[in-house]
Amino acid sequence: MKSLVRALFGALLLLVGALPAVAAPTAAAAAPAASAGEAWTPPLSTRGRYIVDAQGNRFRLRSGNWDGAQGSWNGSGDRNDPSTHHAGQNSSGIPIGLDRVPLPTLLADFRALGLNSIRLPFSDEMLRTTTSVPDAAVAANPALRGRTPLQVYDAVVAALTDAGFAVILNNHTVTTRWCCGLDGNERWNSGQSTSQWADDWVFLARRYRDNPRVVGADLYNEVRRDTFDDPNWGLGDGHDWQAAAQEAGDRILTEANPNLLIVVEGINWTGIPVDGFPHGRPTLTPVRTLSHTLVVSDKLVYSAHFYGYTGPRHSGATGLGETHDLRYQDMSRAQLEQTLYDQAFYVSAETGTHFTAPVWVSEFGIGAEETGAAPRAWFQNLTGYLADADADFAYWPLVGWSTTAQGAPGGDTWAMLRYDASGRRSGVLDAADWRTQPWTALAASAGRTGPVPATPAWYQLSTDHRDHNASLRTLAGGDWDSGARKAVCPDGSRLAGLGHTGGRVLCSTSDLRAATGGHTVVRDETYVPAGGDWATGYTKFQCPAGQFLIGYSHRGERVSAALCAPARTALPAGGRTLWFDRGDNRPSGGPGGEFAYGDYKGQCLPSEYAAGIAFTTRVASRPGPAALLCRPLPSA
Repeated sequence: MKSLVRALFGALLLLVGALPAVAAPTAAAAAPAASAGEAWTPPLSTRGRYIVDAQGNRFRLRSGNWDGAQGSWNGSGDRNDPSTHHAGQNSSGIPIGLDRVPLPTLLADFRALGLNSIRLPFSDEMLRTTTSVPDAAVAANPALRGRTPLQVYDAVVAALTDAGFAVILNNHTVTTRWCCGLDGNERWNSGQSTSQWADDWVFLARRYRDNPRVVGADLYNEVRRDTFDDPNWGLGDGHDWQAAAQEAGDRILTEANPNLLIVVEGINWTGIPVDGFPHGRPTLTPVRTLSHTLVVSDKLVYSAHFYGYTGPRHSGATGLGETHDLRYQDMSRAQLEQTLYDQAFYVSAETGTHFTAPVWVSEFGIGAEETGAAPRAWFQNLTGYLADADADFAYWPLVGWSTTAQGAPGGDTWAMLRYDASGRRSGVLDAADWRTQPWTALAASAGRTGPVPATPAWYQLSTDHRDHNASLRTLAGGDWDSGARKAVCPDGSRLAGLGHTGGRVLCSTSDLRAATGGHTVVRDETYVPAGGDWATGYTKFQCPAGQFLIGYSHRGERVSAALCAPARTALPAGGRTLWFDRGDNRPSGGPGGEFAYGDYKGQCLPSEYAAGIAFTTRVASRPGPAALLCRPLPSA
């Protein structure tokens, strides 16, 4: 969470009743360790809480943020005046440092830090900028002269991946300027439509589709309140970040590159930061109730940012606009660890739920010149927690200046690697930097390595505001119930549970589906055999023999159809009726987690498959799903 001048902007935001610029200079960290040289095979995917490579081996993101292409201008004054840019560093809209250091030297320094991956910010504006970067901006890399910012970005991506680093593309801003206050970049659709934003993502993902070490799409940075409106998670309006991320992620995977990890950051800020007014940093807390299920279901990664001067309800402002809420750096280690768990790490720690996914702390950092006991303790505690939790992480920022263009001391003291005008390096690789020890401990911390076995996975579908068809095979077949709201489990899974109201579905991984063959849409009781009434007095949509439920549709609250798919092997008949119209009816322990908060819900046992849905149309009764026909899975 970077910012403009905190006190002045905080005062302005207090006057307009909006979020103050959450200040975080840029970050730092480092120390020697082996990194990009580690063997890994793209593409990357996920298994439970871990990211794995194509061989199924754990790949822990040890990353740095190489910023600059998202912009450095603070938003006022002459863009050509370095003093109007963050830390006096004019990035010229390209990754910082190319004016001072040759690319091979930069990459060697990244490797010495122990990094294996780079988060590479960009702006949407950068994609359309046709003016070449100034020669001075690439003085140490003359081969890049005459190129546009996007072409320089191309060259940086190629250099990183050729050197063995994984690259995660990060849409940091809409316009090319410094983030993150009231800067016109608060949301993915600030100044542009959601469809234009998704179009830009499809364009960039296609651009690097043939480079397998471009492994991820980090959809948008620090979604937050603008002057008048908050982002939300699941309300279905134009500020619904949960829905926008689902839309963009699915478009990237279906239209551009099915191999990319899709990184969804939590909401960074809502409300007015004034004592007595609702405000806070939701981060990933809404994921427990409403998670994402993408059309390629093993590609989801969640992310969060943590800086010591901010807090769960503290914006990071000082002076006017500052509230009396606790900052992270004010917490004891025990308090900090519980807060981190509650805001983000429960997502990876609580396995076997619909929201279980890797959590990547894609920004954290502190200044080399920090002398305060509390901020220093916070950094030690945070890096210790990341090491103990075997977490994926990315330091902000990776590169900065140590002198101005005129050679005077200046630049970004938060950077891990700082370079003067002649290219001489200082920073975390030097023992004099107090951050060296905690960074070294984190970068070299032991974590899980080697093969990660596949385990049962659970997925939540929501039809709150739109269809949720997570099956590529079903999507290819067209609209199977026009006008109804539809939910379809991802390919490689089966329907395991339903909510009585609200249109929520739980799916579970399964190899039950036949490799070929379409699906069957069931709209009546055609497939209920004589003498096989398993829900007397209720309408029953039952799958044909040899098929199982993969989805359903509804019109309003009323069940409209069941969607069934053929199995690869013979399926047992018989089974039991599972009622859930008067209370929850779920297996002991609740595998998959709470997938329909506030609703009655039913769920077959993990050893069963669902073969039918029953509902009623009686007056004064709710016409949503009331029972499932659960049958035993075939023996192995």
